[in-house]
Amino acid sequence: MQAVGRRLGRIYTPHGVIETPTFMPVGTQATVKTMSPEELKAMDARIILSNTYHLFIRPGHDLIRRAGGLHRFMNWDRPILTDSGGFQVFSLSNMRKITEEGVEFRSHLNGDKLFISPEKAMEIQNALGSDIMMAFDECPPYPATYDYVKQSLERTTRWAERCLKSHARKDEQALFAIVQGGMYEDLRKQSAAELTSMDFPGYAIGGLSVGEPKHTMFEVLDYTTPLLPADKPRYLMGVGSPDALIEGSIRGIDMFDCVLPTRIARNGTLMTSEGRLVVRNAKYAEDFGPLDPACTCYTCANYSRAYIRHLIKADETFGIRLTTYHNLHFLLRLMEDVRQAIRDDRLLDFRDEFFARYGLFDNEKGF
Repeated sequence: MQAVGRRLGRIYTPHGVIETPTFMPVGTQATVKTMSPEELKAMDARIILSNTYHLFIRPGHDLIRRAGGLHRFMNWDRPILTDSGGFQVFSLSNMRKITEEGVEFRSHLNGDKLFISPEKAMEIQNALGSDIMMAFDECPPYPATYDYVKQSLERTTRWAERCLKSHARKDEQALFAIVQGGMYEDLRKQSAAELTSMDFPGYAIGGLSVGEPKHTMFEVLDYTTPLLPADKPRYLMGVGSPDALIEGSIRGIDMFDCVLPTRIARNGTLMTSEGRLVVRNAKYAEDFGPLDPACTCYTCANYSRAYIRHLIKADETFGIRLTTYHNLHFLLRLMEDVRQAIRDDRLLDFRDEFFARYGLFDNEKGF
């Protein structure tokens, strides 16, 4: 990472340069839901995220390797980050067993018994050919006891070391470690110290946005982010609300990802310059204006709230495509504005102005 200002940066990858801070749309199944690669490029998405667990389950990493790797398989020639499957360990709590060797779990598709170890996570991601890979970790739940979180993070550290040793394409794929430690400051310090001593190319902060209050997440960032190397990317996993993107950028985070913009779009919920808009609501039935008059995206340039409401109410896929396009465009433009505010040395003023327009006066309120 090359520093160019007050936590502005550029990440250089085999498939392009990423300006940071940045938001990464999530393409879980090798596709960002309802969006084509061409549409993502039109809104200037510089990097997307795909899911190791899901691609391991279906269609299988060997098939993707034979197809020429994930970039060729999905016709995306810009950077890709793949997570390690660690969050799925967290989310499949009723279907898995964690041991020192790895995680035994059952497929959410057919119940087949499967196993992912740190070595297997590296094998899968090496086959996928992503530009940035994530070390295999355990994401502890919230709340969790001190003893459980301590044991979990120490296992995550041992797994990270195994990932480093088994990573087969170090010259082509960067491997990031994931700092854990729950909501305990001394455990976050322990995790960061152990992982930074291994000199990974980048570091993520995991175990947040798992149900804790928003102010708690920001407190953890306040004391965790400064523990990470200033000249390497810092990635806050699973966070995508507008307030969290801005607050995270203020705290020195470079990379964010979340399914939020695509998930809420499928229910007709939009992010706009003046706050949340639920286009399904009856008051928009005869509203022929754009979703957001201040937005320049394809959706707002061409379609009305009334039309989009009709499509969503009628369960038409095109409606979901339009709302998804808008939400992703909104967050990508937001990060562009954040970068400009950093260049102008007015990020705190930008936050206050944005929150006032968006109706975000209480961090607990969030999106």
